[in-house]
Amino acid sequence: MCGIAGEIRFDQTPASVEAVTAMTAALHRRGPDGWGIHAVGATALGHRRLKIIDLSERAAQPMVDPELGLTVVFNGCIYNYRELRAELCAAGYRFFSDSDSEVLLKAYHRWGTCCVDHFLGMFAFAVLERDSGRLILGRDRLGIKPLYLSQTPSRVRFASTLPALLAAGDVDTAIDPVGLHHYLSFHSVVPAPRTILAGVQKLPPATVRTVHPDGRWEDREYWRPAFSRGGSDAGLDTADWPGAVLDALRLAVERRMVADVPVGILLSGGIDSSLVVALLAEGGQHGLRTFSVGFEAAAGESGDEFVYSDQVAAHFGTDHQKIMVTSDRLLPAVDAAIDAMSEPMVSHDCVAFYLLSEEVTRSVTVVQSGQGADEVFAGYDWYPPLAGVPRDRAAAAYAEVFVDRPHAGLADLLEPEWLPDADHSRAFIDAHFGAPGADTALDAALRLDTTVMLIDDPVKRVDNMTMAWGLEARVPFLDHELVELAAACPSELKLAMGGKGVLKTASRGVVPDEIIDRPKGYFPVPAIRHLSGSFLDRVRDAVTDPVAKDRGLFRPDWLQRMLADPNTERTTLGSNALWQVALLEMWLQDRGI
Repeated sequence: MCGIAGEIRFDQTPASVEAVTAMTAALHRRGPDGWGIHAVGATALGHRRLKIIDLSERAAQPMVDPELGLTVVFNGCIYNYRELRAELCAAGYRFFSDSDSEVLLKAYHRWGTCCVDHFLGMFAFAVLERDSGRLILGRDRLGIKPLYLSQTPSRVRFASTLPALLAAGDVDTAIDPVGLHHYLSFHSVVPAPRTILAGVQKLPPATVRTVHPDGRWEDREYWRPAFSRGGSDAGLDTADWPGAVLDALRLAVERRMVADVPVGILLSGGIDSSLVVALLAEGGQHGLRTFSVGFEAAAGESGDEFVYSDQVAAHFGTDHQKIMVTSDRLLPAVDAAIDAMSEPMVSHDCVAFYLLSEEVTRSVTVVQSGQGADEVFAGYDWYPPLAGVPRDRAAAAYAEVFVDRPHAGLADLLEPEWLPDADHSRAFIDAHFGAPGADTALDAALRLDTTVMLIDDPVKRVDNMTMAWGLEARVPFLDHELVELAAACPSELKLAMGGKGVLKTASRGVVPDEIIDRPKGYFPVPAIRHLSGSFLDRVRDAVTDPVAKDRGLFRPDWLQRMLADPNTERTTLGSNALWQVALLEMWLQDRGI
């Protein structure tokens, strides 16, 4: 896991080594083990390294292969790199390292942009072709690894984080009105390619972009799950599906043990992370290290689920560490977590992941996480209402249960000049639901959540908070082959037992029944869900700061009403409405915008 950055210019001037150095320096927490810059003519590449595979300096980046005329910077892990290396060796390629980075470089030489079709893993990369001057940017199928872009007529810059682009300067930091609409409507998600800032975009997941020396570029989307029946899994009956799911997850977990450093597990005590622990133990992994986090209760809401994580740790004999966060640590951690965000993320469990990662990185460098199972196997409570909804009403039904507030409701909180002229979020939902494929309303919702919401909320959250401490998080539930299998699974099997039914059935006999049958839990941070005291003071300071007043996004009367009664108004999915607005302001102010 690492951080990457670079620039390619189109105006016949050399790339700015100063700008790329600034971006690379801003990525130091993602890659504390080394760094490098490679500059040739119109292009410069930067890299920060976190040593996971091939700890020697032979695997340092930017990695140059003068024989092939290619240079690569790479963030992520190719889990099948050993198999690909053997295939490439058989084809005559010679290797000077034992890294997956070099496998990526050789794979690009052999297969061009189709190399991504051969990769099992998470990745964001840039490959520079010496002879043509073309720059190739790529991102993994589920967008687990980020890649941000800033483009002007004279150049393109890219980086693993948005703040790294800001560190280089020359970025339009005006608020994107459409991005703002998405943030306030689409569960605080701004779908790719947009961000909250007009001058920064994201390379969409499952995309390879070829940038030419004259500024032309084209994209190739190389993966999109169908979410329909009738493929290679059509012959599976109800009794077959749990076994198929368990086999696919077992393989996904095994793949993610590839490392030259120890691998731990983030154990929440829910079925997803518990199943990861169980499959690793089943596979003969000894001395498993597991980690859980908890917070002090607030407003009668418990802040930990240690009773469940303790049970799983005892059942499988793991070396378990519980991290209890006291209230005096929590408020400073809020600002630290915001500083680690590439984009404003309203989910309060960002703070949980941030503090958990701080402790975990003292023991291991790589962890597996159960993130993604709820989106892939229909575990959230907004999915059951979609069962039986006619396909032509699916978009409307989804909007009713997912969108934070109706479009007309934005007039209550936004100043008139920021009110959009159209319901951009609903148009986005309609376009996705109107695309071919996805047989049922639930299939269409899961397709949207898996390919958009999951990527720009839970996955981004885990990446940002773990990488803030140089910790690599791997997510077996987002193995693309497992996602394809889940997408083909009949809706009724996923919705059974209150959600994730097929996964719960697959877990019987593998995970203790008490974990399977427990009520669904979340990463609770009660002090943020129920704002009071010093936390409310922090929110008040942010939304009444002169910078916020000058920005003029939100109506003063709405803010005063919320500050007087901070915990009553909630979004459709139960988020604190005041926290959503305050978090955006705190992020903008932290970025100096």
